[in-house]
Amino acid sequence: MDKEKMTGVITPILTPFNNDLSFAPDLYVSHATWLLDQGIHYISPFGTTGEALSLTVNERMAALDSLVKGGIDPAVLMPGAGLCNLEDTVTLCRHAVDLGCAAVLTLPPFFYKNASDEGLYAYFVRLIDSINRADLKICMYHIPPLAGIGFSPALAGRLAEDFPDTVIAYKDSSGNFENTKSVIAAAPEIAVFPGSETFLRQGMENGGAGCISATCNINPAGIRHVFDVITGAKDGDLDQINNEMVTFRKNVEGYAPIPAMKGILADKRGDARWRNVRPPLLSTSEKNTGNLIRALGEMLKPLY
Repeated sequence: MDKEKMTGVITPILTPFNNDLSFAPDLYVSHATWLLDQGIHYISPFGTTGEALSLTVNERMAALDSLVKGGIDPAVLMPGAGLCNLEDTVTLCRHAVDLGCAAVLTLPPFFYKNASDEGLYAYFVRLIDSINRADLKICMYHIPPLAGIGFSPALAGRLAEDFPDTVIAYKDSSGNFENTKSVIAAAPEIAVFPGSETFLRQGMENGGAGCISATCNINPAGIRHVFDVITGAKDGDLDQINNEMVTFRKNVEGYAPIPAMKGILADKRGDARWRNVRPPLLSTSEKNTGNLIRALGEMLKPLY
């Protein structure tokens, strides 16, 4: 089947909280707008970086509504929607479809760690049948280091083959590029996104579609630049800009990335609310934020 694949640089957007840890829609909309202005192709609310599992179903839907009401085109949104029970996942998926979102980023039901591919397949058949909407598009979210379970290449290929108009993409946050290559081989019709810009170049050289990366929250233009040079949309020294992008990522990985990135936004945006995270995460210290900003140096300055 010949179809146009989803492609590009996708930000799993950070979720801002007020000082009482309620959701802060003003910061959310302004950050999403800035990301798009910096060249991000799509925004993915409620991924791991967005502290998704610390938000209720109603909070997620209200936050997504705030983006659309704030002027963000739903066609560039791919919200996270996967929970362990089918009904909540159906609710989140239907809401995203009703808004006109590009796709939903869907975890497997992650409590039963020994679930078989057959059991996971049955779950997704029920999910797709329950929603029963031609405009439902699913990006499989594979993150076994946190979920404890994931989409094997064989399962990804089976779902893509049996639901070619619905199962359209795969985010690989395994950290194992061999798995990424195996998924591309098993499901060649879908868009496969490494979950880190570290593998952006390798991924695209092997048939991948771009990347979905947490660090896009603070280095969107740098990551988009690499994507554009790879695709030929812009000229540039690919080795140099790719190495700088990877170095940026490695610096952030030296800290707890979610609090660290929020700390940078708090400092650069002049709004301390960005520092807030929901437990069990803990906010980063101003000292750590300063150390990271100094380490990033000139790589960070052009971005704000």
